[in-house]
Amino acid sequence: MKPLSKNIIFFVLSILLITAIFSTYTLSGEKPKDVGISTLVEQIKKGDVVSIDVTGNDLEIHLKNEDQTKKQPSEKTRKESGEPLSELLTRYGVSTEQLQLIQITVRDESRQAFFFNILLSSLLPLALLGLIFWFVIRQLQGANSKAMSFGQSGAREVSTKDKDRVTFKDVAGAIEAKEELMEEVEFLKNPKKFVDLGAKIPKGVLLMGSPGTGKTLLARAVAGEANVPFFHISGSEFVEMFVGVGAARVRDLFSKAKKNAPCIIFIDEIDAVGRQRGAGLGGSHDEREQTLNQILVEMDGFDPHIGVIVIAATNRPDVLDPALLRPGRFDRQVVMDLPDINERLEILAIHAKNKPIESNIELRRVAERTPGFSGADLANLLNEAAIRAARHDRKIILMEDILDSIEKVLLGPERKSHILSKQEREVTAYHEGGHALVANQLPHADPVHKISIISRGRAAGYTLKLPVEDKKMHARAEFIDDLAVMLGGFVAEREVFGDITTGAGDDLRKATRLARQLVTRYGMSSNLGPRTFGEREEMIFLGREIHESRDYSEKMAEKIDEEINGLIQQAAETAKKILFEERGRLDAIARTLLKKETIEREEFEALMKEDYANKKT
Repeated sequence: MKPLSKNIIFFVLSILLITAIFSTYTLSGEKPKDVGISTLVEQIKKGDVVSIDVTGNDLEIHLKNEDQTKKQPSEKTRKESGEPLSELLTRYGVSTEQLQLIQITVRDESRQAFFFNILLSSLLPLALLGLIFWFVIRQLQGANSKAMSFGQSGAREVSTKDKDRVTFKDVAGAIEAKEELMEEVEFLKNPKKFVDLGAKIPKGVLLMGSPGTGKTLLARAVAGEANVPFFHISGSEFVEMFVGVGAARVRDLFSKAKKNAPCIIFIDEIDAVGRQRGAGLGGSHDEREQTLNQILVEMDGFDPHIGVIVIAATNRPDVLDPALLRPGRFDRQVVMDLPDINERLEILAIHAKNKPIESNIELRRVAERTPGFSGADLANLLNEAAIRAARHDRKIILMEDILDSIEKVLLGPERKSHILSKQEREVTAYHEGGHALVANQLPHADPVHKISIISRGRAAGYTLKLPVEDKKMHARAEFIDDLAVMLGGFVAEREVFGDITTGAGDDLRKATRLARQLVTRYGMSSNLGPRTFGEREEMIFLGREIHESRDYSEKMAEKIDEEINGLIQQAAETAKKILFEERGRLDAIARTLLKKETIEREEFEALMKEDYANKKT
């Protein structure tokens, strides 16, 4: 519900409550009858009046026949102000003897009566008008305060209390990164140690790495280790449509930090405002560049000894302005790599602490099956496994939940409702069998862990290949074998059915891209020599566009195309030879897939060890 609607409802309820209270006071009991002075005189002469209560100009008349248990008078009337009641009655012909028979009581006006009779009747309308005016002014002030708060930074201070505190123990792996940042922690704890030696601790640290590698978590761990305030803001929160707002927010952020020093400022996705100046449209006075200029000025302006550390994170360090990376600003750059197998094991152990996992599950096996996974991917993997276990009404997470979640993260959820025809299932079985068989026969290809013809994501089937160990560098022989494996499904379809389907389209695209990279980027062409071709540049205009400038002639372009075609044809011939020689194994894989839909690594290796006739069955 919107705030304005809540205020209106509160206002209406308040009026109803005040009205109810006022009505309860004024309408409680039976009202006395209003009579005139002449009627009162006649009743006195008849002897029907017992007593008269005088309160100011109001007369409350009690008659003989009224219920004495009730305090409410039978009748009431009013007299002229300033004239005593006795004189008034005498003037109307009431004798002294008749007056002596009546008990006349003169009372002062009570505070309660004064409040309800005077204040409520006079001030209640004014109070209601004032309340309405207050609500209107409040709404206007709310709009004005939002307009004037543009210049305030939206930085959120993250708590470093014990229950919310994140330390280096909560960050698995990243040993080198933690060592680099430990110096920042020591400076925040004991700056005098460095100042006495004339050292200036770097006040700007840039965390670079792929998404999900733990840059934000590591920045929080630095604050937790040093036990200092931690201000978190995204680079995009500085940018507004109004020129100068971003620079004002930068000034406000650094002002807050100086007041809370020692502390840490963490700017996530700094490339949103830190892109190289002069590379886009809008000249040098647009909002983003003014914000960047203010960040540069602030980082130069504050004293390095006051204990304010600026940590920024990005996965695009190549687009940052050089002024951000010079000494005195973000001169310490920490690279966050994807975790290796041992680091993945540590990350899995951390995320598995609060989850009821089956006791005989080997997290090492899970780490082996997740090469290329970031820390965020691994956390998502175990979360998906927990969701799957809950969906099957289990109290613990089984290994099958984790293995299925790996494939879900890699390829997408199973599409059990996507029913293939008999012909499509057979084509898919031979296609995936072709990939698996070629991978098994080539020495530099990764081993096959699973084959399936169950649709996942956009794929009708898949062959899961995983490396034996993590690799930072790849040899040409590995790429050549990978090309043959990519074309294994295409060649299997063509050789078995004499035709090809659209199912090989993604394989052909990946193979063509890999062959082009071998020739143009890695210098792995035996005919063109050890050189690269083309310069890749990023241009930002209405989106992201990669432009490649050609630094070679048309004649060389023809040779590049010939070399790419030669690599692909060579890979296709390699796959064709293997599938022809091992046709019996290919048929066995396809039959098993059509029967069971899925083949795990152990069963696949058993199929490969059996002796099959090399001719078509």
